[in-house]
Amino acid sequence: MLGLPARITACLFDLDGVLTQTAQVHRVAWAQTFDSYLRDQAAVGGGEFLAFDPASDYNRYVDGRPRADGVRTFLASRGIVLPDGEPDDPPTAETVNGLGNRKNVVLLQRLRTDGVEVFPGSVDYLRAVARAGLPRAVVSASANAEEVLAAAGLTDLLDARVDGVVARAEGLRGKPYPDTFLAGAARLGVPPGQAAVFEDAIAGVEAGRAGGFGYVVGVDRVGQGPELLAAGADIVVADLAELMEQETAA
Repeated sequence: MLGLPARITACLFDLDGVLTQTAQVHRVAWAQTFDSYLRDQAAVGGGEFLAFDPASDYNRYVDGRPRADGVRTFLASRGIVLPDGEPDDPPTAETVNGLGNRKNVVLLQRLRTDGVEVFPGSVDYLRAVARAGLPRAVVSASANAEEVLAAAGLTDLLDARVDGVVARAEGLRGKPYPDTFLAGAARLGVPPGQAAVFEDAIAGVEAGRAGGFGYVVGVDRVGQGPELLAAGADIVVADLAELMEQETAA
C-alpha cells in the first residue's frame, strides 16, 4: 500500500525536507550567510539592517532552488543585484556565486558537526517502495546530495541521483523548471506520466506539475499545505508514512 495511482511505476524524491532533516541546517547556514552580508551592506550604505527570515524568506526565495538561484532571488527581494561571477568563485567574492559558496562552507561545517538526521516515516516509505519493486531516484538542487545520502545511509535505497553537480554538468535548469525531474525519470527509464514526484518545496511542486508527472505529492513540513496544493500538488501529507495508511489513489 503506497497510496499511489496504479499508473505510477517509479518514484522521484526530493532530498532535503522530504527524506532528510537537513532543511533546518540549510536555513541556519543561509541566515548566517545573508545576515553577515546584509549587515555589512547596511554599515556601508547607512541603511537599516533587516535580517533574513529563516522561515518565510527561506521558503519563498531559497527552498528547492539551485544555490545561485536562491541567492539571486532573495537579493532581488531586497532590491540588491550582484554580478553572477563564476561557479568556482571564492567564498570571499562579492558575487552571486561567491555568496552561495560562502553559504556552502557554513553548511558543510554544520553537517560535519551535527550530522544528518532522516525523517523515519519517509525512510519507511522509501523502503516500502523498494520492496514493491518501483525504481527510485533522488532529485535535489543540492551539490552536496551524494555526501548527505551517504551520511544518512540512504545511498543503497536509490537507483539514480540527479543533484546540483549533475545539473551543472548537463546544463539542466533548476526548479521550478522540470529539467532535473525529467532527467531523473529518464535515468529510471520511465515517461514522466508514470512517475510520482515527492516534494516539500513550492518550487519543486511547480517543477513536478510543469513536467507533466503522473502524481505530485506535496510534503508539508512548515505549514504551507494550501500553497503546495495551489502550486500543483495532487495531495499534501505531513509525512510520506501517511500514504501507506491510505487506500490506493484512483
